[in-house]
Amino acid sequence: MRRFDAVIAGAGAAGMFCAVQLGWRGKSVAVIEHSGCQGRKLMITGKGRCNVTNNCTADTVMKNIPRNSKFMYSALSRFSPEDVMSFFECLGVELKTERGNRVFPVSDKAKDIVKALVKACEDSGVQFIDDEVKELIIKDGRAEGFKCEHGYYYADSVIVATGGKSYPRTGSTGDGYRLAKSVGHKVTAITPSLCPVVTYEREECASAMGLSLRNCTLTLREEDRDKPIFHELGEMLFTHFGLSGPLVLSASAHLGDMNKSRYYMDIDLKPALSHEQLDSRILRDFGDFPNRDFQNSLGKLLPSKIIPLIIKRCGIDPEKKVNQITREERERLVSTVKKLTFTVKCMRPVEEAIITRGGVDVSQIDPRSMESKLCKGLYFIGEVLDVDAYTGGFNLQIAFSTAYSCADKIG
Repeated sequence: MRRFDAVIAGAGAAGMFCAVQLGWRGKSVAVIEHSGCQGRKLMITGKGRCNVTNNCTADTVMKNIPRNSKFMYSALSRFSPEDVMSFFECLGVELKTERGNRVFPVSDKAKDIVKALVKACEDSGVQFIDDEVKELIIKDGRAEGFKCEHGYYYADSVIVATGGKSYPRTGSTGDGYRLAKSVGHKVTAITPSLCPVVTYEREECASAMGLSLRNCTLTLREEDRDKPIFHELGEMLFTHFGLSGPLVLSASAHLGDMNKSRYYMDIDLKPALSHEQLDSRILRDFGDFPNRDFQNSLGKLLPSKIIPLIIKRCGIDPEKKVNQITREERERLVSTVKKLTFTVKCMRPVEEAIITRGGVDVSQIDPRSMESKLCKGLYFIGEVLDVDAYTGGFNLQIAFSTAYSCADKIG
């Protein structure tokens, strides 16, 4: 049996950040991590580069949280993206801002972020414990610690920072949901978010596998709804099963129950050109080589990997000479390039998602402190909560802001 001022389950972004803040406030802190490795999920975020936050205002962060954004108002007011950047720069990590205001370490190495957090923990007296949390220790309606596989750890403040269910090999196994339920917390449905999608047109996507589109727009539509759910300019990727890349991952955060409704993703390959401008551009290209076969006439307009798919969709004979293509056929070509539609079948498994949608119901959490409204002394921070955002560093910002609010209340 060991006693601390605070004990934290999970050595991820939220857990270690909270531990540092508490250590700086003079608290004795233990961080329990069953995987035996700190920051494993952080090491693979941003394709191994770690997109630590987004260089924007707190209001912009909230606009990038599709559900429960109001819950984050207090936390973001206390600890903004600017504060996150200042924190890491104070730890000696140089940062840079890239397209979309995404913030990365100058080194492009996620391990530098992890090393900085681990060192800050150690320098402030935080103890890392290799053990597996089995259950909460509760006495008279108050959390008093964790019962683990190899011992009992008591504390005045008990913090769950175990993450979601995405990337389980990094230690995110959903244990936090079980702990929350054990004291009566509601856990909303756990589904993937920021996740690649499988399309019914799987073979068509596979034919363009590996093609990365830049500066296209993606519109997500739900059947029988007039207004699009999501519309954004950016990058995306064709895969052997469907679609991926930043635009698709962000759009996936809006997908509902696909057993109840059908969703479509429309890709505009030339968003900078109006319908009429694109038609004029095609006419000019056709005029340059009037005797060329249609299948060989689109090289200036489109990436070679997607041309067979466009030809198939618009239904024009690939061997037809471009000077014989009718206005109606050209209209079909323009429409296809401006609206290349794919039908969403499902998302890839939650294990492949960047983050988890769903978690501990935030209506049962104090937004100013992250303390449970059902059990005194118990706190939930980071991805275990039912708050998730788009890509671009916003989810790590949620982790840091909720962790700071928790530490500020305890300290």
